[in-house]
Amino acid sequence: MESRRIVLLGATGYTGQRVLRELLVRGAEPTLVGRNRAKMLAVADRFEADLPVAEVDVTSATDLSRLLEPSDVVVSTVGPFMQLGTATVTAAARAGTHYLDSTGEGTFVRRVFELDSVAAARGVTLVPAFGYDYVPGNLAGALALSRAGERARHVEIGYFVTRAGHGDELLYRSTLCDAYTLTTGGTRQTLVGAAAEDGFAYRPPRPGAPSRLVDERAAKRVRTFRYAGVKRAVMTVPGSEHLGLPEVFPQLESVEVGLGWLGRWTRPVQIAAMLQAPLLRSAKVRAAVTRLSGRLPGSQREPDSDGRSLVIAVARDGSGRHLARTALTGPDPYEMTGSLLAWGAVHAAAPDAVLEPGAHGPVAAFGLDTLRLGAAEVGVHEVDEASARSR
Repeated sequence: MESRRIVLLGATGYTGQRVLRELLVRGAEPTLVGRNRAKMLAVADRFEADLPVAEVDVTSATDLSRLLEPSDVVVSTVGPFMQLGTATVTAAARAGTHYLDSTGEGTFVRRVFELDSVAAARGVTLVPAFGYDYVPGNLAGALALSRAGERARHVEIGYFVTRAGHGDELLYRSTLCDAYTLTTGGTRQTLVGAAAEDGFAYRPPRPGAPSRLVDERAAKRVRTFRYAGVKRAVMTVPGSEHLGLPEVFPQLESVEVGLGWLGRWTRPVQIAAMLQAPLLRSAKVRAAVTRLSGRLPGSQREPDSDGRSLVIAVARDGSGRHLARTALTGPDPYEMTGSLLAWGAVHAAAPDAVLEPGAHGPVAAFGLDTLRLGAAEVGVHEVDEASARSR
């Protein structure tokens, strides 16, 4: 049996080019799909690759349905996903193709999971947010929960950025400046736009009720993580962990995911987000904020090259007592995303690949052992807290 065809959408963008580079390193020859044939050919030439291209409106499910075949693996880096991504994942599910994307938008992740029955009926797998957000958090959370055992009822996951060349990476405390210099304009646009969207969390909707996905705005709470003697704050955000971890660990009563890029500015920014929440209930205001986010300074600036990633997960029992902690380090968020998407696509395209049909988080889709090996292959490794303290 031959490998499936890999179809890459967004290859001319910043993240898409990283995915393309990693696919080529792995020997894949993806079909590039987008609106501008000349730009796609130019990108292929830049990588000295002779690749097929298809000029298609990526916001048209009809056009994409004509292109996609049941044996394909679709990789999409075209965002903002709530605006541009629905047609692609819908066409993939209906065509019977595996699907991965680079979204960091929790609302879009939730939308992809609504296609679970369509994908399952076609025998294919949809895995949104298969990059820095939110593969390492799912992996770290699953490892912590596995070690905690059946007593685990709660899991907390924090995403942080560090820098190389500034002392011990594990002891580095990120700053507000890092949130600007280590990200692209597109990422900052997504973050600002996400603040204007409804979020969610996984918890009981009221005391004594069964846990489920509940509506909850982003940045509703601030949580603190302690690792290797360093205290780090996060703002809560919607992530794929809220959907992906309970399907693997059904005893869970709550899942919390937090963004810890802002350092000491976490609490002030969270308060500002809380104060503006009433204004964002207006559709006109949300639209204006989203438009404004696309005009933020430095939109064309590339991130600094010394960024690194740190993700921490803590499993607790029903009384909130600590049971297990896992920390993963890896390359900067964009390199990690490009490498993970390329690994996932090549793995899914293999003739003997076994994936769980339907819309899933990465652990349920690939299996914990396979995902851990894949993450290690792209430079995402577990670090021991005792060793970090002794450095």
